[in-house]
Amino acid sequence: MIQIPDYTVESHVEVAPRTTALVVVDMQNDFVDPRGRLCVPGAQATVPIIAQLVSACRARGMLVVYTQDWHASDDPEAALWGPHAVADTWGAEIVPELAPKPGDIVVRKLRYDGFYGTSLGHELTRRRIDTVIVTGTVSNICVLHTAGSAALRWLRVIVPVDAVSALTEFDQHATFRQIAFLYRGTLVRSEGITVRG
Repeated sequence: MIQIPDYTVESHVEVAPRTTALVVVDMQNDFVDPRGRLCVPGAQATVPIIAQLVSACRARGMLVVYTQDWHASDDPEAALWGPHAVADTWGAEIVPELAPKPGDIVVRKLRYDGFYGTSLGHELTRRRIDTVIVTGTVSNICVLHTAGSAALRWLRVIVPVDAVSALTEFDQHATFRQIAFLYRGTLVRSEGITVRG
């Protein structure tokens, strides 16, 4: 039997609105809706939590960024996962409850990492963002790679544990361990995030 790895979930964390961005990773129909091609167990349950974070961040003038998996029908990833998030299809659309609004940024990506081959790093740098709150799905794939890539750019990484979802419970715990241990990210519940300034 494999023991669940140790990690700490903080009770409270403070962020500054002008230098913090909320990143919503791949909350798209194919991953969230039960009719989607790769529906993630638990993803639907995170929608209201993420929606509340999005609303709170917008109200404080914080940057909200969406990553959007975006593939051609013959993308090599189809060999791994089957066709998913195919460009310009219902499956690739961000779920209606989390639809981007004017002022938000949508970054379309071809791989797991939201920074790889995209403008995300540029958009954060030019706004002097030094902290990212990473939410979304899938925890051990696109969330982890995006959070890790942010940490490798010396961004402070915060992950609300109730605002991410994984394919299995093991994957969820392993993700939290990696983010806390390897990337020195902060784990917290969404209600423990306070915006100051």
